[in-house]
Amino acid sequence: MNAFKPPPAIESPCIRLCRLDPVHGLCEGCGRTAAEIGGWLAMSGEQRRAVMADLPRRLSALERRA
Repeated sequence: MNAFKPPPAIESPCIRLCRLDPVHGLCEGCGRTAAEIGGWLAMSGEQRRAVMADLPRRLSALERRA
């Protein structure tokens, strides 16, 4: 019997609040750039983890501006 295993889900920081900040160019919901959002599925796990590690700093910068 051949048991099909679906590929693991790709973790994403998306919270479905998609609005780009015009000053920083970052999504106000998740902190990613438009290029990172568009290329997320093509990124390696290492690239995604590096972006995700920087998101708290980015979101903090957006909060300070508000």
